[in-house]
Amino acid sequence: MNITAADVNKLRTMTGAGMMDCKKALTEAEGDFEKAVELLRKKGQKVAASRGDRDATEGVVLAKASADNTGGYIIVLNCETDFVAKNEGFVSFATAILDTAIANNANSPEAVKALTYPGTSLTIEERITEEIGKIGEKIDLSQAAQINAGFVYCYNHPGNKLASIVGFNKETSNDVAKDVAMQTAAMAPVALDESSVPEELKLKEIEIGKELAINEGKPAEMAEKIAMGRLNKWFKETTLVNQEFIKDSKLSVGQYVKSVDKDLAISGFLRFGL
Repeated sequence: MNITAADVNKLRTMTGAGMMDCKKALTEAEGDFEKAVELLRKKGQKVAASRGDRDATEGVVLAKASADNTGGYIIVLNCETDFVAKNEGFVSFATAILDTAIANNANSPEAVKALTYPGTSLTIEERITEEIGKIGEKIDLSQAAQINAGFVYCYNHPGNKLASIVGFNKETSNDVAKDVAMQTAAMAPVALDESSVPEELKLKEIEIGKELAINEGKPAEMAEKIAMGRLNKWFKETTLVNQEFIKDSKLSVGQYVKSVDKDLAISGFLRFGL
């Protein structure tokens, strides 16, 4: 059967696959477009299997709020190279996945992958497999999370390598919310405040503090007290509300928020980066 250039181009437009891949698929499918699409999907699955041992450490991190600003969603879609990560088509693909997660209130990679990709009958997981076949790189939706609050603000750092979401107990100005979201992105807090630091992390810091004190020649009976002092300093450096506010070192982030509105409080945050 004669496969024309118009046929190849039509299949390429439908699937986004390469010209030679489309020609081979159409030839094998004897001109049947539906069968050719299925063959290309299978090729994608084959590529996915062959890329399974590769590192997908590049990609994009995107965050977006729901229409009423009470839900914030963030995803990390990984690929192998920065070249692919910066491609407009890849960013659009990630954005479509994020929008689908928001529309369906999905808050985990597994939940998002099970959703139907817009305009298709395929799941997002199946579409990712197709995309692997198209670009020839491993792609993985490694993170998907959600935060709900009275008001949320999402910050996407230029380059799409880092994003943060901050939740507040009530609505505030975008300027204030952006300040806190940018602080979260830049200073990478481990928790909101002292009470939300995991107990095992506190114990680890206390043990490190004790060991440092003893190594510095301090008496063993004083090591515990010194370690607790160091823990309090660590809280100020690593918990969001206690961190020094990057725009005014005289204030903590918590104090900055209260200076704007005494009833305003940060209720939670998310931060993901490559």
